[in-house]
Amino acid sequence: MPVKQVRVADTFRNSTIRAIFSIFLFLTTYIGLILLAICFTLLCGYLGIMLILFKPMFITLMLGIGLISMGILILVFLLKFMFSRHKVDRSHLVEISKADQPELFEFIRDIVKSVKTSFPKKIYMSSDVNAAVFYDSSFWSMFLPIRKNLQIGAGLVNVVSVTEFKAILAHEFGHFSQKSMKVGSYVYNVNKVIYNMLYENEGFGTLAQGVANASGYFVYFVRIAVWIVNQIQWVLRKVYEVVNISYMRLSREMEFHADEVAASVTGSQPMSTVLLRLDLAEHSYSTVLDYYNSKIKDAVKTDNIYPQQQYILQFLGKESQLPFVQELPQVTLNHVSRFNQSKLVINDQWASHPSIEDRVRRLENLAYPAGHTDNRIAIFLFQNPGKLQEQLTRFLFSTVEYKSPEKWIQSNQFIEEFTTRYIADSFDAKYNKYYDSKDVAAVKEEDITPEMHGIRTSMEMLFENKKVDLVYSAYSLARDIATLKIIMEGNHRIRYFEYDGEKYEPIDCHYLVPSLEKKLDDIKQELMLNDQLIFIHFIRLAEEKNCKEEYLKKYSTLVLVDKLYDEYVPLYNQLITETEFIKEVTPFEEISKNLKKASETESQIRLKIRELLDNSAFAVEINEERLAVFNKYLMKDWVYFIHPEYDNEALTILFDAMGQFRAALYEAAFRYKKDLLEYQVSLELEK
Repeated sequence: MPVKQVRVADTFRNSTIRAIFSIFLFLTTYIGLILLAICFTLLCGYLGIMLILFKPMFITLMLGIGLISMGILILVFLLKFMFSRHKVDRSHLVEISKADQPELFEFIRDIVKSVKTSFPKKIYMSSDVNAAVFYDSSFWSMFLPIRKNLQIGAGLVNVVSVTEFKAILAHEFGHFSQKSMKVGSYVYNVNKVIYNMLYENEGFGTLAQGVANASGYFVYFVRIAVWIVNQIQWVLRKVYEVVNISYMRLSREMEFHADEVAASVTGSQPMSTVLLRLDLAEHSYSTVLDYYNSKIKDAVKTDNIYPQQQYILQFLGKESQLPFVQELPQVTLNHVSRFNQSKLVINDQWASHPSIEDRVRRLENLAYPAGHTDNRIAIFLFQNPGKLQEQLTRFLFSTVEYKSPEKWIQSNQFIEEFTTRYIADSFDAKYNKYYDSKDVAAVKEEDITPEMHGIRTSMEMLFENKKVDLVYSAYSLARDIATLKIIMEGNHRIRYFEYDGEKYEPIDCHYLVPSLEKKLDDIKQELMLNDQLIFIHFIRLAEEKNCKEEYLKKYSTLVLVDKLYDEYVPLYNQLITETEFIKEVTPFEEISKNLKKASETESQIRLKIRELLDNSAFAVEINEERLAVFNKYLMKDWVYFIHPEYDNEALTILFDAMGQFRAALYEAAFRYKKDLLEYQVSLELEK
């Protein structure tokens, strides 16, 4: 279907009208400020010259120049944005040419023709999971035609099909294919103008400081100019809020519109499938990077990270039991919503993009028919794809400084290590992700009724999808309740929200929250019943194998460690919160007061660390390196601030100890949980 038949939605049209009004508001305000500034500058200039002419002498000369400078400074502040320029950093990009990639360029030319826009000025490759159209912008780019550049991420073309890649590029070009999209460009630039005057004032500050330093006579005039500039900024902040909200609303509609452009080129399905896979693709890419980041101290490198990214994508797709089309997992809305069952919808007026779920549903409603489908991986559009991937991999590693001779590994070694680590960090598939976001419940034998003992169960029944959904329903519901309480307390400025498809006002939280808390309690009761049945199931198996005592020991140890975790970690979180001020510029008297408050929490944590060191349950986690960190911290009461400076060495010791404290707790809780769950599976297998 040709792009010219893509309909401009009513919501897009309404957002465009609002955006035009916001531009008009800015222009009216700005022109008013400019006229006042010009009048003020002329007045200052007139008074300065008259003062000098009235009584020519050094002091009147300096005062006159000071007056003139004051007016000019204010005018400079209001006009400086015209000379600012936003230049996109291209240091991480590799330019490619038609001679290097003829098939890719022809592929892009066909999309450009379909979308009816201009061919990119230049095409660049980056290493990440991304595609974007960009250009160097300035105030004057609103009025002058500018050709855009295209950036293609190697991490993207490695995990999408050719047809999906076509949809992505059609989406990016779709932002510039309709005349109505030009309004978005104007609002964007107006936003940048105001942002420049509010926050990008380093050059202006340097100029004002230079004028003030030129003579003591100028200092007071500069102060007055700065005070006036602060008042102008107050006005601009009010305008910025209106313009920014309009821009964000329009930006969200522009995304929907660009999605429709993409759907008109390829059909609705390819854009939907790639949107749903993006999170998994980015996770796969970041997992590879995290692995090599952790190996920097060992100077471990590889010649090509992209087969490893592709392996992880496929591995995780199979682990999640996703369907595949050729080599690509097909993520569905049902898969995404299984782990996020929130029914709370708050229209975030500051969000620049709609949610993936909203975009996919909109695409499904459009129902553009599919055209020709090419399910090859998009990297095969490139000449010598392996060579290009190796070039980008070298580029990535070139930014790292290694302190020892470099060691190169092949993909098979990475795959072996990743798989081993994944298995070590995961629970058996028989649990169906029941325990991924849930602790093993603390069930007591005396709480089990005779009726429960009579219920016959199996692992399949105990961990079926319906029971797993209860876990994620409880998690999502608890999060919704916490958000609604924030709204109820007036800490979330919204006029209305939706819950389970119905519209509510903030005042409605007073009756909605209790009803949801009751629902959450009911779900928790269902989960507790299931947890009791799980306990009975494995106790019964342990009794049959004469190892009940061993099972109960593992179970009780985990319950104890979880209890300590729940007791200790809030103290850690509290101390981290109480020391946040250290990262900010804080008055001296407040630093002392804040540290005194934090010391009360710190003294409790010191006791808990000592308890940890004496508890044999944590012996595995307290290795020599961690023990040395704890001993150094506990050797004395550290002083973190000696006027007028922080003691950075003492703060490093504190935060190192806190990090190791949190890590030891987490590692122990996970180890005992993993041990119990594996033991339970072994009991099941031996039936």
